[in-house]
Amino acid sequence: MRIVLDRARCEGHGLCEEAAPRLMHLDDDAELVIDHEEVGEADATLAHAAARVCPVAALRVE
Repeated sequence: MRIVLDRARCEGHGLCEEAAPRLMHLDDDAELVIDHEEVGEADATLAHAAARVCPVAALRVE
């Protein structure tokens, strides 16, 4: 599984970071950084939660 970010849609709200801080974070410029694009079963729930809470649908899990 992998997390895919549509950078053009991302507005830096940070809700995804709150849902999955192990997998992603906002940098000093409020740009989302995916720390772990490839996720295993252990982090699948976090990845899906992060995608679900994004208000602009900038994340998806494939």
